[in-house]
Amino acid sequence: MTARAAAGELVPLVEYRREVLESITPLDPIDLALLEAHGCVLAADVTAAGDVPPFDNTAMDGYAVRGSVLEAGEEFELVGTVAAGAQAEEPLGPGQAVRIMTGAPVPEGTDAIVPVELARERDGSVLLEEAARPGAHIRSAGESARAGDTLLDRGRSLGAPDLGMLAAVGNRSVRVHPRPRVVVVSTGDELVEPGRPLAPGQIRDSNSYMLTAMAREAGAVAYRQLFVRDDPRALREAFEGAFSHADVLVTSGGVSAGLHDHVKGVLAQLGDVRFRKIGMKPGMPQAFGFVDRVPCFALPGNPVSAFVSFEVFVRPTLLRMQGRQDLNRPRVTAVFDGTHGSPGEKVEFVRVRLAADEEAGWRALPTGEQGSGILQSAVLADGLAEIPADVTEVAAGSRVTVHVLDDDVR
Repeated sequence: MTARAAAGELVPLVEYRREVLESITPLDPIDLALLEAHGCVLAADVTAAGDVPPFDNTAMDGYAVRGSVLEAGEEFELVGTVAAGAQAEEPLGPGQAVRIMTGAPVPEGTDAIVPVELARERDGSVLLEEAARPGAHIRSAGESARAGDTLLDRGRSLGAPDLGMLAAVGNRSVRVHPRPRVVVVSTGDELVEPGRPLAPGQIRDSNSYMLTAMAREAGAVAYRQLFVRDDPRALREAFEGAFSHADVLVTSGGVSAGLHDHVKGVLAQLGDVRFRKIGMKPGMPQAFGFVDRVPCFALPGNPVSAFVSFEVFVRPTLLRMQGRQDLNRPRVTAVFDGTHGSPGEKVEFVRVRLAADEEAGWRALPTGEQGSGILQSAVLADGLAEIPADVTEVAAGSRVTVHVLDDDVR
C-alpha cells in the first residue's frame, strides 16, 4: 500500500465517480431471441401489432349459453362442444348451449360462460344450478392490448411477464442493449489457485471469484481469467488477450506504489489509463481509463477494497452499459448501533448489518473489525454505511445513509 496521502492529493470520491460514469455509454443495441433477452434493457418501445387476445374466448371450462334470464333452474339445449384451438361451427341460438374448454373461442351469440361445476347435464340439455351474470368468464378480444398500443417502454428491464407479452403479440426477438462481457484478472506473485497447498508467503486467489460473481450479479456476462504474476510482459499478454473478447476489463492488485506493482504501468502503455488516489476508504488507490474503447478498472488487491471499489465504480458502469437508469443501490437512513472513528478526509464505507426497528426504522450494526483485508466483514454485511469525508467520529445513535446490498432488505 502507498503511504497515507495528504488531503490535497486526494480526488474527491463524488468527482471521480462522476468522471467515470460520464465516460460510459450504453452498448449498441442488438436483436436477441426472447429468452436470451431476459433481464436486458429495451432499446426501443414495443407496440402491439394486433389485439391480445385476438378473439373473444372463455376463461373457464364450462358451457357457453344464450338465454333470456340466466337464472338458477333455467335449462338449455346442448348442441355441441368447442375445444381450445377449434372454432364454433354455428352461432348459438336462443336457449342453446355448448360445452367449451378454457381458451376456446366463444360462439357468436353467447351471453355468458357457466363454469362446469355450476351446471348439470341431463338428457341432451344443460341445467343451471346457480344464476349466471351476463358476460361472465368471457375474455374479450383486445382486453390485454389493442393493436397499436405501446406495450413496453424503452429503458425497461425485461422480466418474465414482459417476455410473455412479447410472445403474445408475435415477437420472436426484441431489440435490447446486450449484457457487457467482463473479463476479471487477479494479479500477484503471492497468489495460488483454491484447492492447492500454500507455501510460505502465499495466499489463495479469492478476488477473481468474488469480482466475477459481482459482475454476474450486476447483469454482465463475466469470465474469470487465471491470475497473472507480477511481470510486465506476462501482464501485457494477459490484458491484450482479454481485450479480444471483453467490453470491460477488471483487475485486482498492482495499483499501489510498490516495486512490483506493474498493472497501472502496463495499462498506461496500452491505452489512456490513469492512476489516482481517491478520497475513499477502503479503496484509495484506483486506476481507470480506456484501451481501444474498452473501459479498464484496476482495483486494489485487498479483498474488501476490491469489493467496495466494485460496488462504487464498476457496478454502476455495468448497469449504464446495459442502458439502465437506476445505477444506485437502494438507500435507507439508519441509526448507527455503536461508535466508529473515521479518517475525516475520505468517504468511508462501513460494512453493516441492518435490522428493522419500530421506532428508528432501521438500525445499522458494524460487522466487526473493518480492515481492508477482513473479507468476513463483507460476508456478514447487507449494507454499506457511508460516512462523509468531514466526519471523524460516528457516535452511537447517529443517523447514517446505508447502501442496501441485499435485495431481501427493503
